Amino acid sequence: MIPVLVSACLLGLSTRYDGTSKEAEIIKTLAQRYILVPFCPEQLGGLSTPRPPADLYGGDGLAVLEGKAKVITKDGLDVTQAFIKGAYESLKIAKILKINQVFCKARSPSCGLTPVMGVTTALFHLEGLKIEEID
Repeated sequence: MIPVLVSACLLGLSTRYDGTSKEAEIIKTLAQRYILVPFCPEQLGGLSTPRPPADLYGGDGLAVLEGKAKVITKDGLDVTQAFIKGAYESLKIAKILKINQVFCKARSPSCGLTPVMGVTTALFHLEGLKIEEID
């Protein structure tokens, strides 16, 4: 079986900003075909769980990586560098394990593809990883 990265919250781990998970039913099917490697860019970037919700301002994840946008918490704290660090740490895991496919949590400022591409998915996209979004 081939290893793939999966947003940790989708596996049932309590890594979301509010300390909960978003376990997805499709994970059971994926587990039959792949070795599932959990990752949480926000935790890898040094943010705590729980933590204040954050959002992208001034552009998408690509713009954040280019220094043209920021990630700001609901409380007004700039957590851009933590999101960037978490993206690169996540990429490190993918490279170490020779992973080229990722299943990410939808609507996340780190992992989402929609409605706006998150910071980590933007980096994965730039590196040519195949990204699938799960709600």
